[in-house]
Amino acid sequence: MANAASGMAVHDDCKLKFLELKVKRTYRSIVFKIEEKQKQVVVEHVGEPAETYEQFTEKLPADECRYAIFDFDFLTPEGVQKRRIFFIAWSPDTSRVRSKMIYASSKDRFKRELDGIQVELQATDRTEIVLDVIESRASTTDSRESSMEFRLSYKRLIQVRLKSYS
Repeated sequence: MANAASGMAVHDDCKLKFLELKVKRTYRSIVFKIEEKQKQVVVEHVGEPAETYEQFTEKLPADECRYAIFDFDFLTPEGVQKRRIFFIAWSPDTSRVRSKMIYASSKDRFKRELDGIQVELQATDRTEIVLDVIESRASTTDSRESSMEFRLSYKRLIQVRLKSYS
């Protein structure tokens, strides 16, 4: 199905590889490329489960746009093992303007095809995707989720108490 804004379709292999990463943890990362002639997003690279973050970032070209997924494992300050699936919109300053426009106009629809993305990053140079940034975003997302879970639990408690007074 084509994206009305950019005319880009999403190849079924993109969704399949993402599901394998998310559910089976078959891959550590996926790099996607827009094939302009075919007018679709396709899988360019997949990273094995043992792949490091540095190996993943080396797959992102210095002068071409890409979409990428990275399955990031980390420990919380409490020592709990957690996982975040990152979506990275890679659009280097040195890439062609036309390419930047196509990737930007296709991004939201493409992300909707990949259900389960937890953190999004937009990067224009390598300093915006260093490991420290990823770790920071993962823990920030984790603390926001904890805060939201607390608020929801508190709200449910209030509702239960209100019902008991009725």
